[in-house]
Amino acid sequence: MSEFWLISAPGDRENLQALERMNTVTSKSNLSYNTKFAIPDFKVGTLDSLVGLSDELGKLDTFAESLIRRMAQSVVEVMEDSKGKAQEHLLANGGRWGGPLMWSAVSWLCPKQSRLGCGHTRGDTIAKQLAQIETDLKSRTAAYNTLKTNLENLEKKSMGNLFTRTLSDIVSKEDFVLDSEYLVTLLVIVPKPNYSQWQKTYESLSDMVVPRSTKLITEDKEGGLFTVTLFRKVIEDFKSKARENKFTVREFYYDEKEIKREREEMARLLSDKKQQYQTSCVALKKGSSTFPDHKVKVTPLGNPDRPAAGQSDRERESEGEGEGPLLRWLKVNFSEAFIAWIHIKALRVFVESVLRYGLPVNFQAVLLQPHKKSSAKRLREVLNSVFRHLDEVAATSILDASVEIPGLQLSNQDYFPYVYFHIDLSLLD
Repeated sequence: MSEFWLISAPGDRENLQALERMNTVTSKSNLSYNTKFAIPDFKVGTLDSLVGLSDELGKLDTFAESLIRRMAQSVVEVMEDSKGKAQEHLLANGGRWGGPLMWSAVSWLCPKQSRLGCGHTRGDTIAKQLAQIETDLKSRTAAYNTLKTNLENLEKKSMGNLFTRTLSDIVSKEDFVLDSEYLVTLLVIVPKPNYSQWQKTYESLSDMVVPRSTKLITEDKEGGLFTVTLFRKVIEDFKSKARENKFTVREFYYDEKEIKREREEMARLLSDKKQQYQTSCVALKKGSSTFPDHKVKVTPLGNPDRPAAGQSDRERESEGEGEGPLLRWLKVNFSEAFIAWIHIKALRVFVESVLRYGLPVNFQAVLLQPHKKSSAKRLREVLNSVFRHLDEVAATSILDASVEIPGLQLSNQDYFPYVYFHIDLSLLD
């Protein structure tokens, strides 16, 4: 499942035993995979200041999730010819954003003695980093979308019927009489049923039409494009007589420089678009980052010898050599944004745990991954049963929706006896 539950309970002996009971039940029943989620001890200001910080982190959490979803969607849009492979490029700290990624994304940005609730906080640092990523995302995707739109406009010219499509990729210099003071070659669209009539009548539609000067250049399902050469001074008369016979003179004059320019523009746009996600000779250098190189190890509950996958930022970046600049930027900064998002979740767990369980700081956070969607209800029942003693009113209200929790503005579905945050990794849905 692409879903994780981040919870915490007090760190005293009774509740640590409750966590072990939870782990035993969920493991035996194959409900979830559980991992201890280590969070450093921060210096805490006042509890009142943490209330305001809680609100700020909630907003930052929403912003971060929105940002990484937009980045994931941008990867899909850039890789339009291979959307099924987009997920392979959504990595964080060297791991996929399902399963191993969560075990490797937990690292820390600032000194462990950062003070929460007053002055500069980790939340401020993360917010600035995410704001810069969003600014860059907007500018880069805007440039890409402009390129894509320009290319689509040119591609539209090469589609459609003979009345509207560009002719630069159809005609050639040899199809026209050029640089003549008296003669000119016109292009005429003739309906398919009228081919025979055209061949019989085009020389007599006007005076001064060059005999046997017509040639079929191309055709579509509706008609064909013919050339005809005549004297310049009878152009308007020929057009008028052609219309009367259901022949349409296409307004086109061969300009070799303009045709060359249009072809080169199409080739350039195709190349520029392709280079956004394929091999590019332009090396994109990663700018300065708030996140240092790091490797992470977390300890799964009940299996302390199982290490989690970890990979340094430098290793991840080296793997991106040879990729187009936009795709490479998205990969690197998706990782940065995702790790920041998980940090925000961790900060929220810390703040809410202190507000819920009080000082001194003493709690244990655990990351749960439900094995399947159908097990989520049973997993919730296990958690509510194990931690019922933390808040009897909340536990009762979960079972009975008619019971209100005094002073709580959230719906009962949002509040549990333990601290709980949901992490939804269905980023491409």
